[in-house]
Amino acid sequence: MYYEKFTEGIRVRVKPRFSLADSAPADGTFVFSYQINMANEGESAAQLLFRHWRIHDSAGDDSLVDGDGVVGQQPVIQPGDSHEYQSFCVLRSPAGYMEGYYTFARPDGAHFRVEVPRFHLNGPLVLPAAGSESVDGSDQRSPMN
Repeated sequence: MYYEKFTEGIRVRVKPRFSLADSAPADGTFVFSYQINMANEGESAAQLLFRHWRIHDSAGDDSLVDGDGVVGQQPVIQPGDSHEYQSFCVLRSPAGYMEGYYTFARPDGAHFRVEVPRFHLNGPLVLPAAGSESVDGSDQRSPMN
């Protein structure tokens, strides 16, 4: 599933994925990768300067991550071009979400914020015993939801 948001001429598209190979569910370690594509649909170049993430873990942990650029880069995206990267996060539960924003700059020095849509991180379901319900009251006996 893709999540998408358009702000200030920049379209951000996110595709999250659970990584079973890097996770250890029995130990409470759930690794999610996410691929992000930023397309400049505006009329002037934009340089990504800064990122801000809020990571929510359904185990009750929220964390904030701030930093320069993305994966060590501060790309300049020309009109009609895009930049794509992949990163990951680790949760203590099989579900959560991420959301945030990027700070960009135009050639004239103007700074602007580009929103990243909230995207959900969903790992493997741990099914309760037959006839029981999950903590949120929803019946999760069928993994084919």
